[in-house]
Amino acid sequence: MNYRHAYHAGNFADVMKHALLTLVIGHMKKKDKPFFLLDTHAGTGMTELGGEEAQKTGEYLQGIARLLDTPVPHPALTAYLDAVRKLGGTPLTRYPGSPALMAHLARAEDRLAFCELHPEDAARLRANFRRDARVKSHEMDGYTALKAMLPPKERRGVILIDPPFEQRDEYARLAEALAEAHRRFATGTYLIWYPLKDPAVSGEFLERLAAGGPPRTLALEVQVMATDPMRMTGSGMILVNPPFVLTEQGPDGKSAALSLLDWLAAALAQGPGARAREEWLKD
Repeated sequence: MNYRHAYHAGNFADVMKHALLTLVIGHMKKKDKPFFLLDTHAGTGMTELGGEEAQKTGEYLQGIARLLDTPVPHPALTAYLDAVRKLGGTPLTRYPGSPALMAHLARAEDRLAFCELHPEDAARLRANFRRDARVKSHEMDGYTALKAMLPPKERRGVILIDPPFEQRDEYARLAEALAEAHRRFATGTYLIWYPLKDPAVSGEFLERLAAGGPPRTLALEVQVMATDPMRMTGSGMILVNPPFVLTEQGPDGKSAALSLLDWLAAALAQGPGARAREEWLKD
């Protein structure tokens, strides 16, 4: 599949991914010590929702637009929705991608690196952050960046790996890249996004991580409709070293992450079969 960010900005997958990312960054900010943020497949950083790409699919209407219209959102979404409103306007005209959210949430002392290989998107990415001294934008392959930029000098970091899944061997590359990155920087928090389309394909990826992936690896998934091998019906995130803000258990016996994702599955459902799940691949 091809998952260029601009065509899918603000859809259910972005909502899940960015809500979790916001919570992770918020957790990192609880300590005074600076940290490093790396986005390996950054896109442009900001998408005009009136632009050709977003209008062609209109996926944001069933994602962030629906969420912003919800009278009482889940409390764990507060920081994420506040950031979206501040960066995207009210009413929403732009959707902030991962780089924009990272830059908005990071502090003056934190350091950020954004990587994008597509030349046109890389140029727009540089332009969007050209005046932010904390940010370095690179036109380079995200997997190369993991080797070049880890471990960070801060020894604290969040690494988002969010590829477009244009290559048939993307899952294999992801697993290999994660293993190499973890060898370099074992204490970092990693967030790896993957699509839910063919359960046999994503399931094989999870089995590979369960067998030989890093310790403390958690898989989170949201389905907005029943599985259909002809289309993306859900979104997954692998978290390595997930923070306590996601794993703490609530009075209902669910983790904070699963409580949020259960709510998102119901709020963003597009048909029967909407659900959420979590699985510790390595505890």
